[in-house]
Amino acid sequence: MLRIGLTGGIGAGKSTVSKVLAELGAVIVDADLIAREVVEPGTPGLAALVDRFGEEILTEDGALDRPALAARAFADDESRLALNAIVHPLVGARTTETIESAPKDAILVQDIPLLVEGGMGAAFHLVVVVFVDAEERVQRLVGSRGMPETDARARIAAQADDDQRRAAADVWLDNSGAPGALEPEIRALWSERLVPFESNIRTRTVVRFLPELAPPNPQWPAQADRLIARLRLVCGDRAVRVDHIGSTAVEGLPAKDVLDVQVTVANLETADDLAESLADAGFPRIEHITADDPKPSYQGGETDPALWGKRIHGGADPGRPVNIHLRVDGWPGQQFALVFRDWLRADTDARTEYLAVKEGAAEKAAGHTDYRDAITAYVDAKSPWFDRAYHRAWEWAERTGWSA
Repeated sequence: MLRIGLTGGIGAGKSTVSKVLAELGAVIVDADLIAREVVEPGTPGLAALVDRFGEEILTEDGALDRPALAARAFADDESRLALNAIVHPLVGARTTETIESAPKDAILVQDIPLLVEGGMGAAFHLVVVVFVDAEERVQRLVGSRGMPETDARARIAAQADDDQRRAAADVWLDNSGAPGALEPEIRALWSERLVPFESNIRTRTVVRFLPELAPPNPQWPAQADRLIARLRLVCGDRAVRVDHIGSTAVEGLPAKDVLDVQVTVANLETADDLAESLADAGFPRIEHITADDPKPSYQGGETDPALWGKRIHGGADPGRPVNIHLRVDGWPGQQFALVFRDWLRADTDARTEYLAVKEGAAEKAAGHTDYRDAITAYVDAKSPWFDRAYHRAWEWAERTGWSA
């Protein structure tokens, strides 16, 4: 099952996106609809709202008067938090029931208006944010829903801002255009990313790309932050630490457009225990790789192959290639991944030299169309330099007093 978190500010058009996705075959879990169901007449939810906000929030026939509730609940932060404390647990329980009844191969889209505010992004394989400028949303709410402008602005102000949503977004859908203008982009997202993503999770298939260098991407750190949040949620306290490593963690350095993240664990048995949970989260294991190449000894003992053991997982998402390295705390491979990154961040000459090595390796790999042949050519071209870099990075660490 592929789980998508769909969100956006009030009036942005989430329902338009979910409608198209439903037509394409997605299972939609609409938090707003569920929120209505859990406060229908006769429910414990409605009774709790009346107890907190008064009988003035009821219509003459005993149903919830939503405008009356909104006027009270969005008047101040305390009231808004009280509303959320009543409704959110009820919505969560009903949502869980719906998810558990969905088919195993479903693409399940949860329409959650306050996903960002609730910090829920890490629970989903992808977060899709629907964007419309705040002023345009005010006009839509006033014009199409008949909402008073003051109420519209109060609701928008109570939600996350655009920067917060952008930080949470794996996919950003701009719905500022004419009605229907976004539909081709939604359909492309479905066919090119969501459908293969679900299939790859189910079949434990890793997405692979040829080793080609890309210009530095200012979005790499934010993408890594979201990836790390998901890994921390999956691994829990079995992860000693989770770090963005590799070239995409070095500002300004061209790199393969593949995020490398290191999950530090206490032992390889823990790494093996995490394999299925990581695969379910969208990171299938790459079975044939069980160790890094040992580097020439610097501190003593590093040449022992057993100390270079690791596990590695790739990504099932065709829109974001990743390598997830699980290494043991204190082992030379785990330490080198951290010191090498920090050395490159600190040493301009080392970065320049490494870039030249990477460019030469990419040129050698370009002569191959088979993925494994290309990767082998790329790695073989870099290995001699890395053997020397191992010593140089640790010499830098000693001079500077570096610590992990």
